[in-house]
Amino acid sequence: MDFRMLVESGRRIGASDIHIMAGLPPCFRVHGEIKPAQAPALTADEIRLMIDSITTPVQRQKLDTDWELCTSMMVENSGRVRTTFYFRAGVPEMAVRLCAEDIGSRESLRLPAVVDEICRRPSGLVLICGPTGSGKTTTMNYMINVINSERRAKIITIEDPIEYVHRHKRSIVVQQELLSDVKTFPQALRHALRQNPDVLAIGELRDLDTMYTAIQAAETGHLVITTLHTPGAAESILRIVNVFPAGQQEEVRYSLGSSIEAVFAQHLLPCATEKKRVLACEVMLGTPGVKNIIREGQIQKLHTEMQMGRKLGAQSLDYVLSELYREGLITYDCCLTHARDPKTMADRLHESGAGS
Repeated sequence: MDFRMLVESGRRIGASDIHIMAGLPPCFRVHGEIKPAQAPALTADEIRLMIDSITTPVQRQKLDTDWELCTSMMVENSGRVRTTFYFRAGVPEMAVRLCAEDIGSRESLRLPAVVDEICRRPSGLVLICGPTGSGKTTTMNYMINVINSERRAKIITIEDPIEYVHRHKRSIVVQQELLSDVKTFPQALRHALRQNPDVLAIGELRDLDTMYTAIQAAETGHLVITTLHTPGAAESILRIVNVFPAGQQEEVRYSLGSSIEAVFAQHLLPCATEKKRVLACEVMLGTPGVKNIIREGQIQKLHTEMQMGRKLGAQSLDYVLSELYREGLITYDCCLTHARDPKTMADRLHESGAGS
């Protein structure tokens, strides 16, 4: 089984990911569903040979030492892929993400219009949140591309790994990959601040040091765009604050309240009309009300504040779900399943005549 042929097959059928596991045929994720290939099950030896064919000696040594590895590579005629290696029952396996070959338009990605406005802010912290596979990296790269196309700025990205390569347009773009160009996120971020950047894009907020440095950078005149594995906007603020020791949380809340510009919380849902997925994007903007709530630690009030900021472009997840349902893009069951308040959602849809 040839790795390049698997990637070509994945591209051909519109897969987002390929899972390579011992005892199973290659499995493709298409429109959110896992679909096994019509092929023999892979053996542990076949997978090891495949890994040896696409990794360097240094990468193999790291995999053997750390039992995990994440890399990106260009596959001939098939574009860039991100490959995550891991062990199961002592056997190395792979999860392969087929990176987007082009950055789509805001309309094709179904991102809210306010995203473009946030790209034009000179400084502040922008969080892109959601579960794995919800399009966070795509949104971050869309924002980098907007800034690159519109502003004469210096953009530095720190990624693990690089999924989309940006060419210099109006801006200059420095993309750094973990373990290829930099050793750690915190160290790379601190060093990037000495390189005269205007915009910093951080692949993921993973630890206290990275979070603290990112918030400081946003406070001191940089636009910082980053991702976080949290389900909603309010939960993202809570997650960051709770990472810090109790004695430091008040300071962090104040800094977050001063620097936050926007939080986009994404969910990719099965489309009711086509074999694809549709984006539901919750938006919290850094309005004076939101900033004050964060400083005071009244996180439970953020959902209400989001609803009040709708005229400015803010939108709660339940509002977005109800709109997608009214447009016929998601089913009634999908709408209720993902709603934060299913009972209120059901009552609202029935009152409007939209419920089943």
